[in-house]
Amino acid sequence: MKFNQFVIIGLGRFGSSIGRELIQLGYEVLGVDRDEEKVHEMSHVLTHTIIADATEEEVLRSVGARNFDCGVVAIGDDIQASILATILLKELGVKKVVAKAVSDLHGRVLQRIGVDRIIYPERDMGVRLAHQLVSPNLLDYIELSKQYTIAELQVPSCLEGKSLDDVNPRGRFGCSIVAINKPKGIIIAPVAKDVLTTNDVMVVIGTNDQIEQFQQSIGQ
Repeated sequence: MKFNQFVIIGLGRFGSSIGRELIQLGYEVLGVDRDEEKVHEMSHVLTHTIIADATEEEVLRSVGARNFDCGVVAIGDDIQASILATILLKELGVKKVVAKAVSDLHGRVLQRIGVDRIIYPERDMGVRLAHQLVSPNLLDYIELSKQYTIAELQVPSCLEGKSLDDVNPRGRFGCSIVAINKPKGIIIAPVAKDVLTTNDVMVVIGTNDQIEQFQQSIGQ
């Protein structure tokens, strides 16, 4: 499903960041927050903004929340408000509801409510940073599930000038290089003859163990 209109509840750092990026990508965004200062700050950035309490059903009805393709509950400092706003969006029939969770308990409650996607910004960023700190070639790390991961790895000097056939990560470790980000552009689904240079970034997908073994092999 292609989303065109988003409503973001909570215009703190997390909600504002999402809103700015969605606008840059060409989508329409309504921002809702009780804080007048936050709303004013984003009023010239988002498509529409409103100072309101999103835990009140009539407020969400009046702004036409049910007509939005996706609702993002980005409230972080008030768990009760986060849960109430989420319930209302679900009851109003918003097609997809995404919510920020600040703890595992908060996340479990959101899951019970039926949230389509739960985001743990602080926890996820901590996990990604930890992996980056211990793996010098790792630029980014996204956990797809408890087993599978997508990782961005800087090509080390030991792989300079080598083709994917020479490196053979799938045959040796079971993981696959699904893209190579080169200075001149990205290669999607690279072939065996494509050559790596130290300016490249490899996008690798596989199990956590497979990628770890590959990282260790190129880090030596």
